[in-house]
Amino acid sequence: MLPPPFSRATRLLRPLQPLHAPETLARIVFNTSTVHLPHIEKVPQSFDSQTTAFGIGISGGGQGMSDQQKNILVRIRYNPLFETSMIAVIVFSALVTGIKTYPGMSDFDSAFLYVDYAITLIFLVEIIIRFIADGRLSKFLSDPWNVFDTLIVLVSLIPIEHSNLVLIGRLIRIFRILRVISVIPELRFLITTLAKSIPNLSYLLLLMFIFFYIYGAIGATIFADVNDYLWGDIARAMLTLFRVMTFEDWTDVMYEVMEVHPWGWIYFLSFIFFSAFAFLNMLIAIVVDVMNVERERMATGGQGPTHPSESLEKGIEKLAAQIEELRKRL
Repeated sequence: MLPPPFSRATRLLRPLQPLHAPETLARIVFNTSTVHLPHIEKVPQSFDSQTTAFGIGISGGGQGMSDQQKNILVRIRYNPLFETSMIAVIVFSALVTGIKTYPGMSDFDSAFLYVDYAITLIFLVEIIIRFIADGRLSKFLSDPWNVFDTLIVLVSLIPIEHSNLVLIGRLIRIFRILRVISVIPELRFLITTLAKSIPNLSYLLLLMFIFFYIYGAIGATIFADVNDYLWGDIARAMLTLFRVMTFEDWTDVMYEVMEVHPWGWIYFLSFIFFSAFAFLNMLIAIVVDVMNVERERMATGGQGPTHPSESLEKGIEKLAAQIEELRKRL
């Protein structure tokens, strides 16, 4: 039989998990009810140079930020005040860029330069906070909006104020207003919807081009004697038809044609009906349909909407498989 101290230690250690063994040993050695071991934290499934055989991570001396500092940055990143402040900075940057276009503002170039430095520094700090909050570079760059914001900030850091690329630098600072899209979720939703509508819109645009080409060829053939500047060739005729579709003084064009060809109103009214009404409504319908699908996808956690007919079809297939299995057993 083991001596009393060893038997006592065996009874204490037997029912415990490895993670609690160091604290138990401390209670045995110091013969106290509670012993606090500083600088010890659990690191599940982590075995590095700072991890003991019991799976205990020993903090202190590690490089990088502590978990508490990271948690503070995460809370700052997802605080509504953070996004509101960034929107205010972006709008202020756009206002400063617009003010510099007025005459007499060249006297304040040095002040505007310092303001631009401050705005760029704020953007840089914001990108760093967002990157640390995401935790991994791959996760951060997986979002195209993060890539867009990072490129805008990095290009803004290039010192080109006193070089031959001053004009490009000023244009880049103008484009910083586009960061409002990446900050406001509703604007990101609209841009995403438009981007996903492009495949369907491309077919509609092709159909519109064919329609414009036919009407342009007819107009260039029949109305060239009325106004050679508007109907002299098919390119000018198509440009004139685009003016008619946007209702930019289209009645003047129609009345000029009707003075020579009284039936010309049929040409213009039929064109307006197809272009301004039919095609425009089709374009709106495509965008709205994609927007509804995107909203349902976001509501279902990115899995995409399930159409009732698809659910019914899957149910029928499952029922048929069960009937076939019962038939095999019989």
